[in-house]
Amino acid sequence: MVNSGRSVPAVVCLANLCVALCVGALKPDVVLENSATTLNHSMVLVQRMEALLTQGNGSDVSLRVQTLNTDEVKVIQVHSLVLTLQSDMFEELLQTRNSTAMVLRETPDCAAVFDKFIRYLYCGDITVRLNQAIPLHKLASKYHVWDLQQGLTQYMTQHLSSDSPTGHVVAWYQYATQIGDVSLQNSCLQYLSWNLSSVLQSAEWSSVSPELMLSLLQRSDLVLQSELELYEALEAWINQNQPSGETAENALKAIRYAMISPRHLFHLQKKSSLMLKYYESVRDLLFLAFQFHSASPVQLAKYLDVNCSLFTPRNYLSPAWGSPWVINNPTRDDRSFSFQTQLGPSGCDASKRVTWNALFSPRWLPLSVRSAYPEQGSLQPTRTDGGRPRIIVTPATSSPDFAGVSFQKTIIVSARKQGKVVVRHVYNFHQSTEEAGDFLLEADLQRRASEYLIDSSLYLHIIVKPLYHSLIVAKK
Repeated sequence: MVNSGRSVPAVVCLANLCVALCVGALKPDVVLENSATTLNHSMVLVQRMEALLTQGNGSDVSLRVQTLNTDEVKVIQVHSLVLTLQSDMFEELLQTRNSTAMVLRETPDCAAVFDKFIRYLYCGDITVRLNQAIPLHKLASKYHVWDLQQGLTQYMTQHLSSDSPTGHVVAWYQYATQIGDVSLQNSCLQYLSWNLSSVLQSAEWSSVSPELMLSLLQRSDLVLQSELELYEALEAWINQNQPSGETAENALKAIRYAMISPRHLFHLQKKSSLMLKYYESVRDLLFLAFQFHSASPVQLAKYLDVNCSLFTPRNYLSPAWGSPWVINNPTRDDRSFSFQTQLGPSGCDASKRVTWNALFSPRWLPLSVRSAYPEQGSLQPTRTDGGRPRIIVTPATSSPDFAGVSFQKTIIVSARKQGKVVVRHVYNFHQSTEEAGDFLLEADLQRRASEYLIDSSLYLHIIVKPLYHSLIVAKK
């Protein structure tokens, strides 16, 4: 390690390295006439650059990384040429320094990974752990190392499902919100929404901020067992975090009580300490929920607006709302499957059942083409070489009870990522159609290692959400 003013200039040191590399590369190879050969010894150069950093040869700058609010100082011998080539921020700092030493003050988490950050500037590669993503991203942003910043954003987006002792997605979401990274923020929010049932059971749930909690509760695409599960998780969160009274009230008002059975609503009224404390804030919502369950939705719509979020189901995984469907070897042939759901969330419709037929084909013509079939209206799939995976869900029978009800279908596709089964994609059918036009549009089911498959099987969960017809208008 060289610290004196007589050290070898960094430019000379790097130039010597390049010359040595070129000379070593040309000796063993003979270039034939009228031919071109590409010699790639980039790994040798990377190794020599790493050695240059480790040994401090030719260093002309001493970085003193001081951890804020402590006496801890980490000293790293660096070369100004390397830093200025990688970062315009370092170039500015180096131009204004008064000596060969430069003091940088960093937070404890950033100081802990600063040597890893500097190594990236020399070698162009970095090994990242889940708990290092945020501090490294902070350093890349602070010193304008944009390639590293973008790479870390991509890393976080691709590792949302990785296991960690206390969880990391909530922290990444809050960090993305803080720095204004809308893309990462939306990726985290979507992951939390689609895998909420498992998140509710994890240690990460208690770290959810009030703002994130309210954002989640407003969404209809939450994937969880039931609305009751969501209420119980919210109660646990409020009891542990003790938010302000206003936050607790707003969160409780976002629960869709009409999606909870009257039996469980009665239980909450009498046994839930949270409900007893905030009963006056949600009393009107509970009253509406009991009205919803006691009267026919068609009759209720004469007096109330049944098209609001209170009466809209989320993506519930309980058997009353749909069924799982595992398709082994999904590229082999067509499949069919039948299941039942309750007619609607209202207490008047809960005992009524609807039988559904699901058809899947790995190569299927869209419905718009089937009008030319000899048997008009046939739902039999046709195999074509240019087709792609299709799924269609239709009721097996019709009933007068269907009047005033629209059925929105949702297909959940699960996959294994980083050894963990998570929701890979959610496809929603438009209410007026019987199939999802974008279903597995980009999936390659031919590959055994396809990210849409688990052990060569397609894991689906079909959900049918009854929505009371939008044409029913409440009387004013």
